[in-house]
Amino acid sequence: MALRIKSAKKKHRQSLKKRERNNYVRTTLKTKTKLFNAAIEEKDVEKANERLKEIVSAYDKAATKGVIHARNASRHISRFSKKVHNLSSNADA
Repeated sequence: MALRIKSAKKKHRQSLKKRERNNYVRTTLKTKTKLFNAAIEEKDVEKANERLKEIVSAYDKAATKGVIHARNASRHISRFSKKVHNLSSNADA
């Protein structure tokens, strides 16, 4: 559809806004993931638990907004939780 049609212009503006918002959310997820993985590498249980709360919230919000698929978010959250669980169980032993 050409950009001389009124509805096409509006749809194009909307898609640019969505794209910008989605890119922001995705980069935020990547940054939080890196911080989480750094905490896991340091074997710091408290910091990892703190980062886990942040990352779960971010992934849930991204899934709710439709930036990523709900199952994708659930899969990542499960993997992060498993890492923290393994870390805390190794720290106890």
